[in-house]
Amino acid sequence: MRLIERMACLAFVAVSLVSCGLRKQATSDNTTMQPVGPAFIADSAYLFCQKQCDFGPRTMNSEAHEQCAKWIVSTFGTYGMTVTEQHASLIGYDGTSLKSTNIIASYLPEQKDRILLCAHWDSRPWADNDPDEANWKKPVLAANDGASGVAVMLEIARLLATDSLKLGVDFVCFDAEDWGIPQWSDAEDKGNNWALGSQHWAENCPKQQAKNYRFGILLDMVGGQGAQFYQEQLSLYYARNVVDKVWLAAQVVGFGSFFPKHEGIGITDDHVPVNRVAKIPCIDIIPYYPDCEQSSFGPTWHTVNDDMAHIDKNTLQAVGQTIIQVLFSE
Repeated sequence: MRLIERMACLAFVAVSLVSCGLRKQATSDNTTMQPVGPAFIADSAYLFCQKQCDFGPRTMNSEAHEQCAKWIVSTFGTYGMTVTEQHASLIGYDGTSLKSTNIIASYLPEQKDRILLCAHWDSRPWADNDPDEANWKKPVLAANDGASGVAVMLEIARLLATDSLKLGVDFVCFDAEDWGIPQWSDAEDKGNNWALGSQHWAENCPKQQAKNYRFGILLDMVGGQGAQFYQEQLSLYYARNVVDKVWLAAQVVGFGSFFPKHEGIGITDDHVPVNRVAKIPCIDIIPYYPDCEQSSFGPTWHTVNDDMAHIDKNTLQAVGQTIIQVLFSE
């Protein structure tokens, strides 16, 4: 993903953590909501994240990429999901042919009334934002920027296998998100070199299928230390009601500190083609570090330090329990 608008960063600010309480939370219209659904298990999500990283960087056209795809397909299948693979040869910014696989795992595929959850699963081929120039052409392990979103979805799928939900859910793992032009390249930016897998999915999503989705939620970098999830600008533009729904759910389950009600920045990410092309209202849960000098996406973004040492189970818990609340409140 890339910033649509960049903002100055000064110093890293740690996030205060609030445990997931089962207490009631009052909403602005004086109605009362309570936590619903199963408990999200952060330890399990952490292991799903670790398993992806064990394959190594899942860069396009690599053996690690192919092996991880098989594991994701198999794991969703283990939890009773109907899994399909959308294969395509996509062209990167530099003309490279990318063997892309979007993985779609469906819970209750016979249900027409559905929710879309999505994340990208590929790794950035170049650590082009690393503070050490010697690392700029090294691949990124992508524990947070890739694996964390898929890990949260896998844990939710595992929970749905034992705690039934009446709605259908599609878990879509987008490929080829992170092949965008590296900062060290002088290639011309035509504006569409990121999020290639989601562009392909959106272009090929039948209109009737798209109409079946109430809304979509994209999970991007949802396991980082000190993460806070501001309200992303394009999410507010396309699906403000979904933003309100998710941020309220975070308050109800006791993780409001992770989801401050502040507007963030606009991001070119997988939710853009889902909104613009497939016409599915979809928001992006993505961290914003306004005071981080390295990047407003956090200090490990597109660096060799995006590894398991910088994954925080508290962040996984906050996002996962929030999504559970959203699903079971529907």
